[in-house]
Amino acid sequence: MLQTDQLSLARQLDMVFRELDTELSAMTSGIIFIQIRNNAIGKFGIRHNPIAGRNGRLTEENKGLTVVQLQSFRAMAIEALKFKRYWTHGEISYEFALRQEMIVVDAIMESNYNMANLMIHRYARKESSTTYQDYNADMTS
Repeated sequence: MLQTDQLSLARQLDMVFRELDTELSAMTSGIIFIQIRNNAIGKFGIRHNPIAGRNGRLTEENKGLTVVQLQSFRAMAIEALKFKRYWTHGEISYEFALRQEMIVVDAIMESNYNMANLMIHRYARKESSTTYQDYNADMTS
């Protein structure tokens, strides 16, 4: 069985869009969120409320993204990965909407860092003879 860490992030993103195709084909706007850990996609989904209220009535959207719009959206999402730099943990959100039958996409990248990992890997003590170190020595490094 193939593991997610064996696939490029672009290929994983393509798989996410293929999984969401049916749901996206019934929407005209929303936010796709993708949570990344160790450059592998974990949780993903769509933030969207498909019920719209107008003139005191709630109605469900009766149209969504076309096949061409879905392909364009997928291509833009994968292209946006070129702007991801240096981080391995975080979230990417793609806010999308149809405007005059054209799909508009904004990509938001959020990087996450873990202080415990930073302390272990970058600032590990080389020599520690006592439990309590001089506070000022810690602040100068």
